[in-house]
Amino acid sequence: MMPPRKIDAILSLVPNAEVVIRGDEVEWHNPTKSPVTDVQIDAELIRLQADYDAKDYQRTRALEYPPITDYLDGIVKGDDAQVQAYIDACQAVKGKYPKGKLV
Repeated sequence: MMPPRKIDAILSLVPNAEVVIRGDEVEWHNPTKSPVTDVQIDAELIRLQADYDAKDYQRTRALEYPPITDYLDGIVKGDDAQVQAYIDACQAVKGKYPKGKLV
């Protein structure tokens, strides 16, 4: 997941908006969708950035979780020890990067 951009803020405020962004200028191409102001766009971008920052733990965890294939392999083989090892590894990652704590 990438940090939010100006277009993300616009589409959050006006879903299906048809716009072109050239530098800092926004060109609206769909007259049936009401344009939003730069102040509204900036405020939404700040809100989206705060949400993105609050989920940093999720992105960090995802990099360290073991491959899901380890779990599936254990299920298919009926290997309870392998399944438990996968669960334990996931719990260790969750403990290392608690929910809501910035890394």
